[in-house]
Amino acid sequence: MDKVKLSQNITRIGLGAFLAFAGTSHLTFARKDFQAQVPDWVPLNKDLVVLLSGGVEISLGLALMLMKKQRKCTGLLTAAFFAAVFPGNISQYIHHRDAFGLDTDQKRFIRLFFQPPLIAWALWGSSLLHKKLKN
Repeated sequence: MDKVKLSQNITRIGLGAFLAFAGTSHLTFARKDFQAQVPDWVPLNKDLVVLLSGGVEISLGLALMLMKKQRKCTGLLTAAFFAAVFPGNISQYIHHRDAFGLDTDQKRFIRLFFQPPLIAWALWGSSLLHKKLKN
């Protein structure tokens, strides 16, 4: 296996494990913290949104790890999911909501810059972004 494919596989599986863990935390120990990210304009109960998004994260994580032949589809869906939940991160920042140790506006603002790399990792790990690595 060449270095690019190895890097993509490691990224895909690592991101999948991260998502499965994060989704599980939505349903258990971090449920309340995730509610702080649900924007007020979402027309559903915040707890329901957290539970549903947790299920989606677990599903995407498992798909990324286990469905290698569908990696492009799951990578695209994962990138779209990361884009779709980004307004929650913005809402947490704008409304000064503490969660996950993000207890200052500076910390909440810095967190906003982590979403683009997550989107890029989903695309890279699923072979939707192509880049040659030097030997």
